[in-house]
Amino acid sequence: MLWGLQRTGLLILSRLSGWPLLTDPATPLHIREIMSADTINLTADPNRVPHPAVTGEKPPLEILLCAPRGFCAGVVRAIDVVERALALYGAPVYVRHEIVHNKYVVETLKRKGAVFVRELDEVPDSGAPVIFSAHGVAKTVPQNAVSRGLTTIDATCPLVTKVHREAEIHHKRGRHVLLVGHSGHPEVVGTMGQLPKGSITLVEDIEQIDALNPPPEQALAWVTQTTLSIDDTKHIVEALKAKFPGIHGPHKDDICYATTNRQEAVKEVAPRVDALIVVGSSNSSNSQRLREVAERAGCPITRLVLRAEEIDWDAFKDVRRLGLTAGASAPEVLVEEIIDAFAARFDVTVDQVSVTIEDMSFPLPRELRSEAA
Repeated sequence: MLWGLQRTGLLILSRLSGWPLLTDPATPLHIREIMSADTINLTADPNRVPHPAVTGEKPPLEILLCAPRGFCAGVVRAIDVVERALALYGAPVYVRHEIVHNKYVVETLKRKGAVFVRELDEVPDSGAPVIFSAHGVAKTVPQNAVSRGLTTIDATCPLVTKVHREAEIHHKRGRHVLLVGHSGHPEVVGTMGQLPKGSITLVEDIEQIDALNPPPEQALAWVTQTTLSIDDTKHIVEALKAKFPGIHGPHKDDICYATTNRQEAVKEVAPRVDALIVVGSSNSSNSQRLREVAERAGCPITRLVLRAEEIDWDAFKDVRRLGLTAGASAPEVLVEEIIDAFAARFDVTVDQVSVTIEDMSFPLPRELRSEAA
């Protein structure tokens, strides 16, 4: 289906015949199997029938499709945890908070028997398992689950767990931890909950750094939320290092590979289009950051939408080149839906712009691996 392949450094521009086969053939087989339609039906439909040929009455529209986009390895793992738990234990299984920040994914899993709760006190003593979301939880949550005798399965993204471990190591070495992140985000709540109260301070912006006045003898360290803007975080970390030259940081950046790759793809596409759409939920941090990255790259119209029904068509009536990407928790089927909606109104061609190829995968939690086999 791909033709006219061009490569410049890591940048790949490819045209998709029709509009389009969106499943990336470069995705490793094991990830494609996990994301296949026979599990959750959230990926591109291989039997999808394109719209009939356009008549010429529609204005032309070129869509530049960002790659990588959509599901990351941590999201694939989290969704598969719920699927495997349902297969092993039967419905219902309980999930504390949204397993990932995407309403379409959550509603799909609800229909399969997953019950989403805010706190453990909503879970009955029925023997049904409780799954912790990909964003991670404070230490008190699994402790409370154990005290109630609940069966728990941890779907925390391994890259979030890495940040938790870093924070714990810094604390054990006597360092006060500064967490760069957004207040109230579940990942931030979970990371702060790894350490005793008063041992970790949230830093949301450069202005807050001015108010930090630890004792001169206090050693410091910094960690970050994994879904932040690369550029924003860089400026905050530079300000921390300038004020506290001896501050300790992670051995490897905490911002996850998927966040980085999706933002880099948007930076490549955004200056070249009249408008850019990010497919994702409004409560998805990494999706919101993609929209902000597009704005800063000079794209005049940027929108975050979950479904095609949310598109303000008046804003796009004069657009002739559209950028399209998806947050790390947004399924490919919703990208298809957006393209179909534009194809009903425009004479659409689709070009894919790829900045790298992802091959990351994470194993299931130990208690589900035998079922996976």
